Amino acid sequence: MVTLDVNGKKHAVDVSPDTPLLYVLRNDLGLNGPKFGCGLGQCGTCTVLMDGRAVLSCMMTAAAVVGRKIVTLEGLGSLEKPHPLQQAFIAEQAAQCGYCANGMIMKSKELLDRTPDPSEVQIRSALAAHLCRCGTHNNIIRAVQQAAREMKS
Repeated sequence: MVTLDVNGKKHAVDVSPDTPLLYVLRNDLGLNGPKFGCGLGQCGTCTVLMDGRAVLSCMMTAAAVVGRKIVTLEGLGSLEKPHPLQQAFIAEQAAQCGYCANGMIMKSKELLDRTPDPSEVQIRSALAAHLCRCGTHNNIIRAVQQAAREMKS
């Protein structure tokens, strides 16, 4: 049994401590924002925030995050009140298939928390390790820039 702090709530889950965090989030907590992409930490689809830092949940064990604050895509906003990044991704049509969107948004959240007015180069650099097969990279960049403007006002 491990107790995790996810999206501001404590969850006691009956899993082996070496279970990947991604599996706990999806299978035990029913959170589908983080996706299983490669399972090797190479695509970014499973990204979550741990104490405000973007981490790959497929590479983290449940035991490794005990006592840490985990935020998933679901913890950023809701259907009624989406986070500015979520709203910008919708407005800019930045997700065609949507598979990369979780990782792109979570990594962008980390970036904007650290750098409220990032340059295009900084955005591209922050998202370089996140794969998008649909080729909506320019829309994603515009969405992050839009969210940055919205979050500053």
